[in-house]
Amino acid sequence: MIPDSSKVNLRSELKNSIFRRIGAIADAMPRETYVVGGYVRDIMLERPSHDIDFVTVGSGIALAKEVARDLGKKGRLTVYANYGTARIVHHDLELEFVGARRESYTRDSRNPIVEDGTLADDQLRRDFTINAMAICLNADRFGELVDPFDGVEDLRRRIIRTPADPDVTFSDDPLRMMRAVRFASQLDFSIHPDTFEAIRHNAPRIEIITKERINDELMKIMRSPRPSVGLRLLEESGLLPLIFPELQALKGVETVEGRGHKDNFYHTLQVVDNVAARSDNEWLRWAALLHDIAKPVTKRYDAKLGWTFHNHNFIGEKMVGRIFRNMKLPQNEKMKYVSKLVGLHMRPQQVGEEGVSDSGVRRLITDAGTDIDDLMILAESDLTSKNPVKVRSALESFAALRTRIDEIIAADDYRRWHNPINGHEIMDYFHIPGSPVLAKIKQAVKDAILDGRIPNDHDAAWDYVLSIAPDYGLTPGGGADTINLTRT
Repeated sequence: MIPDSSKVNLRSELKNSIFRRIGAIADAMPRETYVVGGYVRDIMLERPSHDIDFVTVGSGIALAKEVARDLGKKGRLTVYANYGTARIVHHDLELEFVGARRESYTRDSRNPIVEDGTLADDQLRRDFTINAMAICLNADRFGELVDPFDGVEDLRRRIIRTPADPDVTFSDDPLRMMRAVRFASQLDFSIHPDTFEAIRHNAPRIEIITKERINDELMKIMRSPRPSVGLRLLEESGLLPLIFPELQALKGVETVEGRGHKDNFYHTLQVVDNVAARSDNEWLRWAALLHDIAKPVTKRYDAKLGWTFHNHNFIGEKMVGRIFRNMKLPQNEKMKYVSKLVGLHMRPQQVGEEGVSDSGVRRLITDAGTDIDDLMILAESDLTSKNPVKVRSALESFAALRTRIDEIIAADDYRRWHNPINGHEIMDYFHIPGSPVLAKIKQAVKDAILDGRIPNDHDAAWDYVLSIAPDYGLTPGGGADTINLTRT
């Protein structure tokens, strides 16, 4: 519902009674008050929004206190005196209040020097024209749209553009470059050529922004319907090598003896979009983004084989932790999840090519655990070949693998498989200290179960331990003079 011009009244769009209520309080003070920013934009784009920003000519905190007093127990007020803002949580809404202001910046900081200002000053300081529109809440002008920079027209044209000189906008607050890319990715908009050129010119200024703030925008790009839109803009603008050099390193094609490899950057973007089309799991999208991250460091040319990337999955798995640390991303189970999927992303294809043996499928399930479904989505999304014969063959192989995975899980849920034998049991029985032989024996038990040579239960597994113990130099109850680590 994008109106035909900025000379419109949006009274009918302000359905929630909170708007009339705040307007009445503002009139009583009396105070010019407006809804501003993203909520106005989202009304016109018919997007749901629960965060509402209010700007008033005067103290935003004073208005918020009056609103909180009027709402009583239904409104929870938090004041941020250092920033001159306040927030009220009211049912499922978050109401942000600020006084109209104008801002100026110093070269080495994105924190502005703030002064009281008019609505026009406040709109001019906003990041983009589509976020600079305001709707009046005062009774005599209720619903009137104030759009001095043609934000409505930019919505219609699907354009991201700054109200002020973009060079000044991005130099003053370099985080806005990331926000421009993020909005383009979220809304599938284009960035105005002058605005985009200013991003390219000011890209080095991103270095004054903390990694946490950059990551907040990057995560929003990754949650976009098509993350490739934002990721491509980051690369084209020159921001990507500054904020994510490992991803930038994937770009480009090297040719030797007339033989080149695919551009792994654009392949990766396609894989991320493929995953995004099937899953809202943002960390699965990160696994897609990083699945080939080690290809630049493993790339080799072989005259017989052509280009190779041996062990890029395993090396990539090890790189994930360092990348997450450097980028200040979570150092927890989310990182471990991404790392695991990067390490395993080639396994479904390998198991399929080997003929979908029960042993191979069981190993795949036990290694992936409860993430087996996500791993299959990643592996299938990694299929970006333009060869229809190759694609058809791979899809048939994945379909057969999925069928067998379901059958094996139905018979015995190997997603939650754990070894029925533990190291302490072996140590106590054979009276030996902890040693590498314990891992060897447990692996032998696992192999025997997954190969189908023994049942998946404790008694069968323990009988198997007793049968192979002499091969490792173990004697029941008597310790071992020499432990054999060479048996496989």
